[in-house]
Amino acid sequence: MEYTTLNNGIKMPMAGIGTFLLTPDQAESAVLEALKDGYRLIDTANAYVNEKAVGRAMKKSGLTREDIFLETKIWPSFYMQEDAVEKTLERLDTDYIDLLLIHQPAGNYIAGYKLMEKAYKEGEVKAIGLSNFNKEQIEEILSICEVKPAVLQTEVHPYYQENDMKEFLKEQGMFIQAWYPLGHGDAGLLNEPVFAKLGEKYKKSSAQIILRWHIQAGNIVIPGSKNPEHIKDNFDVFDFTLDDEEMAEIAALDRNKRYYTSTSELLKKYAEMVPPVDTQE
Repeated sequence: MEYTTLNNGIKMPMAGIGTFLLTPDQAESAVLEALKDGYRLIDTANAYVNEKAVGRAMKKSGLTREDIFLETKIWPSFYMQEDAVEKTLERLDTDYIDLLLIHQPAGNYIAGYKLMEKAYKEGEVKAIGLSNFNKEQIEEILSICEVKPAVLQTEVHPYYQENDMKEFLKEQGMFIQAWYPLGHGDAGLLNEPVFAKLGEKYKKSSAQIILRWHIQAGNIVIPGSKNPEHIKDNFDVFDFTLDDEEMAEIAALDRNKRYYTSTSELLKKYAEMVPPVDTQE
């Protein structure tokens, strides 16, 4: 396992498991499997409607709470709720969250950020950050915040490397965290010849080569899976190192190709959507 140190001194694992699109049963099984395999970072969100299952898996794992780095995200329709963080803690059945993010730049996200700052000051949250924000929106947060965001979670993969954003974040003392680190399962990406070549050299899969590239490039990764073999393989990336030439070969794949594009209509929809968090199993 490799770690990075956030701008407030908190240590964060460079690789974890994501639980996007997993049902409660799938999330509980996947998190249990991941923790058994050595993962220590878990990513969930209000909107995934599986936080209770993640909390159960943490308890069942036998690990101490301090051994696990728990990350979740507040959904826009809860930004104005004073008890949104407390309710999130209740669902996760934990006393604190290691990293809490604003999930979308929708609705009153300034109020949402202030809510996180309050939770941070009260010790309910160890670090705070943003998800799916662009540079201008991040600058807006930086202009009003008392506690600087530590992480931006956003789309990053070899076809969409976000180098300008990473440079900006570095100047602000922030880290980038990649969702869709494998390009949303794009066969075109996974079948790029460079990954087959490096996979043969290091006896690794294309996915493992890509995840290793991310980590060496400074990107925190949270690949999601419900398949026990994939979960195990996605964490088996710490026993080899790509050289500078190999890193450059992968960097040359950048096409500025996104799989997710935010629109004003989509953000308006997010602000109005209320995830059924209270009825989850």
